Amino acid sequence: MKDTIRQLIQQALTQLVTDGVLPEGLSPAIQVENARDKTHGDFASNIAMMLAKPAGMKPRDLAEKLINALPASADISKVEIAGPGFLNFFQNTDALANRLDAALADAHLGARKAGPAQKVVIDMSAPNLAKEMHVGHLRSTIIGDSVARVLEFLGDNVIRQNHVGDWGTQFG
Repeated sequence: MKDTIRQLIQQALTQLVTDGVLPEGLSPAIQVENARDKTHGDFASNIAMMLAKPAGMKPRDLAEKLINALPASADISKVEIAGPGFLNFFQNTDALANRLDAALADAHLGARKAGPAQKVVIDMSAPNLAKEMHVGHLRSTIIGDSVARVLEFLGDNVIRQNHVGDWGTQFG
């Protein structure tokens, strides 16, 4: 959702540059944070305060222009100005409920694959045959199995291997 809000703000900034309200060449890092107080919305951005000085405007005036330039989005129910120029975004609860329903209906629960499937070999434990097994060997096997399951869930071809080392003559 934060990425969606960043994109909406970027589109509004581009529109304000096109309209001559903002100077060209501004490329701010658009910050969107979770709102601390839910009465102030779900997300907040301080972009108007960041750009007020370069734009030669008061933060609240710039915030008003940003709100007017924001494209409509089914994910956002409203945007308000708070304090010296914060933009507070309220999520559309119906759109959020629809996204959750879609994620629950998906066999992968909405998880996305980062890239093409790969062949991954996971060496889960390497006990030394000359010594006793201990809980550390079990720990690495459990962690390896967990990582393997996540990678398989995301579509990778996983080969699990328990490597038994130190087969040679034992000295010591």
